[in-house]
Amino acid sequence: MVGSRAYGLETEESDVDRRGVFVAPTRSFWRLAKPPTHVEGPLPEQFSWEVERFCGLALEANPTILECLWSPVVEHTTPAGEELLSIRHAFLSGRAHRTFVGYADAQFRRLNPERPRWKQAMHMIRLLLSGLHLARHGEPLVRVDAHRDRLLAVRRGELSWDEVTRWRSELVTSFDDPGALPAEPDRRRVEEYLINTREAAL
Repeated sequence: MVGSRAYGLETEESDVDRRGVFVAPTRSFWRLAKPPTHVEGPLPEQFSWEVERFCGLALEANPTILECLWSPVVEHTTPAGEELLSIRHAFLSGRAHRTFVGYADAQFRRLNPERPRWKQAMHMIRLLLSGLHLARHGEPLVRVDAHRDRLLAVRRGELSWDEVTRWRSELVTSFDDPGALPAEPDRRRVEEYLINTREAAL
């Protein structure tokens, strides 16, 4: 599970955002029509990636994918899912230093200072907090309990635009180097996992 309930930022109106990973039968790749790389549903706000697509995005340090691997709310896992979680550090690399800041910057540029979308502003700050924790400690910060009150104040529009941009600038400035992250992900370990998973799905 991801979203506000995983971050510790849920309110009474919050949806339940589910994200998952599935393994397509190996024989389905032998056909001309390949299996989907992702599917939506069957529940509302549910989205799942085929395992190879998921691993590819994780190796690229996609923030959403990396936070899925560290989500504290897990509803169901299979043996393949347990193994995926056990190798989650293999996906980490210094490129996350760029992707987290880049994603947050893209959100910031879409905000209108005259009429800010405060929920989006909150998640922009939350993403920077998560990425900074990842750079310093080697794993993203998913639950933001220590920052909950201030983040929710942003969402309610109780902080001024200047205060939000100042908080953003302080966080961006702190991204001076990748810190605890390795230069490259452990692609060999990820490929071994994929091969074993495909063999098990024959």
